[in-house]
Amino acid sequence: MRSIGRIFITGLLTVLPVIATIYFTVWVLTVLEGFFGKQVLWLLPDEWYHTGMGLLLAIVFVFLVGVLMHAILFRRLFGWAERLLLEIPLVRSVYAALRDLLGLFAEQKEPSLQVVSLDLPGNLRLLGFVTRADFSDAPPGIAGPDEVAVYLPMSYQVGGYTVLVPKSACKRVDMSREEAMKFILTAGLKSASPAIGPPGGPRPAAERSAR
Repeated sequence: MRSIGRIFITGLLTVLPVIATIYFTVWVLTVLEGFFGKQVLWLLPDEWYHTGMGLLLAIVFVFLVGVLMHAILFRRLFGWAERLLLEIPLVRSVYAALRDLLGLFAEQKEPSLQVVSLDLPGNLRLLGFVTRADFSDAPPGIAGPDEVAVYLPMSYQVGGYTVLVPKSACKRVDMSREEAMKFILTAGLKSASPAIGPPGGPRPAAERSAR
């Protein structure tokens, strides 16, 4: 019976992530198809509409926005519209949170979101991300000139803490943001071997172990 139970658990742990991934993907595609499909029906007769046109319109729309964002005039118009959104109390909270969340791990040229290991009392260490090192535009007293903001995500849930610590308390870790986030969110179950070095020093080669 124990062997049967272990086999069932193994199958369950194998199938559940696949099902969850498929379900989430289908849900996102369905939402996009439903929203943009209505826009297609505004332009075409009902009998001309076919499933998938809404998703195709969504892809074209996102691509065009990406192209237009390279134009100075469009960026200014978008910035003006964004400022209007940020003036509306409830909309401001939702929009700003989603914008910052989606842009948190976007590729950036600045050395922000560096993966670091933060030392804690009792020989404990936490993996986190340096989200800010310049507080010149922040209210006085938020942080000192030698401090950085480090985001510490929680395992198995959406949340975390933002702590202000001295730069000397952080050690650079040679991991990509994606690898570090997977490692944190899975409570270390995701195999990874971050290489830790002194802050500001040369970044050692990453060592990864495969199970």
